[in-house]
Amino acid sequence: MVVTSGAGVHDDSNNYDREKELKAFDNSKAGVKGLVDAGITKVPRMFIRSDISSNTLETTKKTQYKIPVIDLQGIEDDPRRHKEISDQVRHASETWGFFQIVNHGITVSVLEEMKDGVRRFFEQDTEVKKKYYARESGSRFRYQSNFDLYTAPFANWRDTCFCMMAPDPPQPQELPEVLRDILVKYTKEVMRLGSCLFRVLSEALGLRSNHLEEMGCAEGLAVLSHYYPPCPEPELTFGTSKHSDNDFLTVLLQDQIGGLQVLYEDQWLDVPPVPGALVINVGDLLQASLTF
Repeated sequence: MVVTSGAGVHDDSNNYDREKELKAFDNSKAGVKGLVDAGITKVPRMFIRSDISSNTLETTKKTQYKIPVIDLQGIEDDPRRHKEISDQVRHASETWGFFQIVNHGITVSVLEEMKDGVRRFFEQDTEVKKKYYARESGSRFRYQSNFDLYTAPFANWRDTCFCMMAPDPPQPQELPEVLRDILVKYTKEVMRLGSCLFRVLSEALGLRSNHLEEMGCAEGLAVLSHYYPPCPEPELTFGTSKHSDNDFLTVLLQDQIGGLQVLYEDQWLDVPPVPGALVINVGDLLQASLTF
């Protein structure tokens, strides 16, 4: 089965060759976007998940829980607000591991331009994107679909670009022109915000405000940008598998489409997009570091 054909079909025969399908998809360098552009009407078998049940999305309808939204207004110049915010961050981190932040200092125009830049990159002609397609880690900026394509039991319905922006940022010419300027600007803003959050987290833990930064938690920044093309059969696959983040802290910028869920009290809960907000996730490395 050639997954880049225009009328993809489910192949249930005994002759199905998953490895061949994966390689055909990978070698096309067109990603999931390429499948959609080719006009497929059926989800290729490599994406179809056997672990999706009718109850997967039901939990969001049965709960009154809402992920905390923390307003950072006044955190730098109002000691009383600073203490309130620190307490809120501690509670959200201990109970949820997630929270949303507003009034974080990054303008809406920067957030919107970052989303637009990512969209511009993925909606370029495939031939333009192909020069950035890579699976090896040596590429400074790389685009691919499913980093674990050959090892995961199911492929996710998304394409991704990745760049390590700190501590050793790439040269401007190594970045795609359609994304270059806003990626550099957004990186600077997120690094500033990250330092602020690590100071607040340190204080929330009863430590010196610079404790986590001195550990090196704020030194690196990897930027991953995901693109989820329209799916002809969304009930058969996911855009992202359940996972935890193997970092110190994740700063997540959602678009207004939604779909993000977090696990809380054994239930998968929606994280509704809030205009101008960022989602913060306490990562595995930070949790592990504070265990010792």
